[in-house]
Amino acid sequence: MAKSSGILDWCVVRLGEDHNWWVREVSDPVRWDTDGLSIIDPRQVAHLLELVEPLRDYGFDQDVMDAAFISFRIDKDLGDGRVRLKRVKESIFESEEKLFALPDILDEENGPYADLLDYLTRCRVKMLNDLFDFEQKLTVDEVEDEIREDQNAEFMEGKAIHSFEELCTILDFAPAGWDNEEEGEEKASVGEDDDDDLPEIDEEDEKALEGDASLKWDEDEEDGDSDDDAKKEDGDREDDDEGEDDEDDDDADDDEDEKPRKSAGARKRR
Repeated sequence: MAKSSGILDWCVVRLGEDHNWWVREVSDPVRWDTDGLSIIDPRQVAHLLELVEPLRDYGFDQDVMDAAFISFRIDKDLGDGRVRLKRVKESIFESEEKLFALPDILDEENGPYADLLDYLTRCRVKMLNDLFDFEQKLTVDEVEDEIREDQNAEFMEGKAIHSFEELCTILDFAPAGWDNEEEGEEKASVGEDDDDDLPEIDEEDEKALEGDASLKWDEDEEDGDSDDDAKKEDGDREDDDEGEDDEDDDDADDDEDEKPRKSAGARKRR
């Protein structure tokens, strides 16, 4: 499909407070309205290419996505957070440069970007129906209605929807409940491998940790408790010994009145 934006040669973009890039000036202000016009940065482009990769098994054609974007590379830094981009005729899938991707939305209803949104939705629905055992097959209309409902809520709040977020909403879509199940399985698998991921400690580091006084508080406390228990047991034994000695002394009072009695301190364990 031939792109209808041949006059657009450059644009000036600025990083917004939402950490997304937004177009501020274009070389073709007659046909392009910069109000709420978003552009996808190279980091976001790379993420989208990863998200569409699994869809290749469900009929995804990268040419459809390539036709929906106009590629730009950085031309110069204009200061004050603004960057001038220059158009290039390269595919976002094949280029080795870090490219910005501007959605071709001159025709919002039937243009290549609108076609891409419908196309990705169909591919995503096909993949979900294959991966999950739904009681009833998920339909494109159901997905579009749910996404549109969320978008309308944002519009009512006066928020402009960035194209990157719009695409991620489709590519990450999962029915309520099924996304939590998938996340739960992933977290469980991560938890099972936690012990395997523990780093090994070198012998020198282990000795250093053993000598670290800050790590001995609990150990010392336990040792102290053990010592206290041992002392208590010793004291109990001494009391018993004293009782036995007292009985022996009472029995031997008549015969050994002149023999001195041992003190409790003399009977303690040394």
